[in-house]
Amino acid sequence: MSKRDELIEKYAADIKDKFGESADMDLLTKVTIGLGPSIYNLDASKVSGGDEKELETVKNNYLIKKLGLSDGPQLMEAIKTVVDKYGSSNKNKHRAVVYYMLCKHFNKASIY
Repeated sequence: MSKRDELIEKYAADIKDKFGESADMDLLTKVTIGLGPSIYNLDASKVSGGDEKELETVKNNYLIKKLGLSDGPQLMEAIKTVVDKYGSSNKNKHRAVVYYMLCKHFNKASIY
């Protein structure tokens, strides 16, 4: 099993444990591949839920640029909802899981 496949399995387990749903493995794989080599970088592979600058980056680079959503308060609300569900005490919020959950939230799987 490749390193990427191992990470995808870990992300799927996180989705099951933290969000109580089974991951769409095809979509999760596409989201993970879309993140490129950042998934192997300890810092870049995580999202800091308490860092407003980080959340703005998720909003601008992923929701607006990648998913093509219009800017508005609903974007930050969705990010905060996902981060809260992931668990504020959980320091390991994987970027791939956060992006996957946001993609599902906005019904944008067709982008991939």
